Amino acid sequence: LKMKRRVLALLLAATMTLGLAACGSKEEAPADTPAPAETTDDVEAPAEDAEAPAETAGEEIKIGVLLKPESNEYWSSMKAGILEWAEGQDGVTVEVLCAESEDNITGQLEQLENMISKDYDAICAAPLSLSNLVEGVAKACEAGIPIVNIDEAIDADAVKEAGGNMVGMYTTDNVLVGQKGAEFITEQIGSGQVAIIEGTAGNATSNDRTKGATDYFTEKGIEVVASQPGDWDRLTSIDVATNIMQANPDVKAFYCANDTMALGVYEAVVNAGKQDSIIVVGTDAVANAKESVKNGEMAATVGQDNVGIGIACCELAVKAVKDGWTADPSAEMPIEYIDSFLVTKDNVDQYLN
Repeated sequence: LKMKRRVLALLLAATMTLGLAACGSKEEAPADTPAPAETTDDVEAPAEDAEAPAETAGEEIKIGVLLKPESNEYWSSMKAGILEWAEGQDGVTVEVLCAESEDNITGQLEQLENMISKDYDAICAAPLSLSNLVEGVAKACEAGIPIVNIDEAIDADAVKEAGGNMVGMYTTDNVLVGQKGAEFITEQIGSGQVAIIEGTAGNATSNDRTKGATDYFTEKGIEVVASQPGDWDRLTSIDVATNIMQANPDVKAFYCANDTMALGVYEAVVNAGKQDSIIVVGTDAVANAKESVKNGEMAATVGQDNVGIGIACCELAVKAVKDGWTADPSAEMPIEYIDSFLVTKDNVDQYLN
C-alpha cells in the first residue's frame, strides 16, 4: 500500500510540472525572436529604392557623329578634336563615323539610318549634299532622336516638310569665307581675270563660298572667267585648273572652295610654269595648306575653327538630350556662326601647331 501511494505521488508531481512549463511557453517569447515591425505612413522607402533616381540621373548619354570623308583633313581633324573633347566628359560617350567618299551620298544616308537603329541618344551630322540626309533626319525625328546639323547644311525646310526638325546648327558664314578669299586676291592683283574652283555641284557650302567670292569680285570689277566644280578632289582640280589656264592665259588668280582643291590647283600652276604670275587661295586652313603658305607656294587660305564647330554641336546634342528636346516642325532651327580667319605668309606661324 505504501508503495502504491509513493507511485501516485510521483505521477502527480510530474503532471503539475508539465502543466506549469506549458503555461510558461505561451506567455514568454524566446529571447532571440525579433519583435514584429510596426507599419506606419511615415516609414522611409528601402535604401535601394531611394537610390534609384540617382542611378537614372547618372545614365550615360551616347552621342553619334556622322562626318564627311576622313580623307579630307578638315574632317579628320574635327573627328580627332571631338574624340579628345569626349574623353574629358563625365557621363558622355561619343562615337564618330565618316562617309566613305564625297560622291557616296546614298551610302552616307544608309550610315545615318543604321545609326538610328542603334542606341544613340542624339546624332550630329554633316551631309555630303544639301538633301541627301533629309529622309534620314525625318526618320530620326520619328524615333525621338535629336539631330544636330554640323557645319555643312542639311535642307532645314525639306526636313520640316517631312514632319521633322533639327535642334540647331553650328557653322561658319561661308558667304563671308568666300568674300574674305576674294578680298585678299583683289588686294594682291588689283585688276584682271580670276577663276573659282567650286566643290561638288549643289553643295550648300560650295554654293555659299562661290557666291561670296563672285559677288565681291563683281563689285570690285574683277572678271571671273570661269567657275567650275573640282568636286573637293585634288586630282580633279588639277585637270580643271589646267583647262582653265589653257582657255584663259591671262588669268591671275584662283579662289578654291577648299584646301584639297587649292593644293591641286597650285600643282597645276607649277606644271604650267606660272607660279610667279598666278596666285592660289584656298579655304579651311588645313595643315598641308598652312605649310604651303609658309613655304611661299599657296598665297593664303581662309581658316575655320572646325574643331570648335564640332565640339559646339556635340555640346548642343547633350543639352538636347538632358532637356528632353522633341522635334517641332513649326519651329525655326537656330544657326550659330563661328568666325573665320585669313592665313597668309605674314601670320601663318601663329596658326601652325
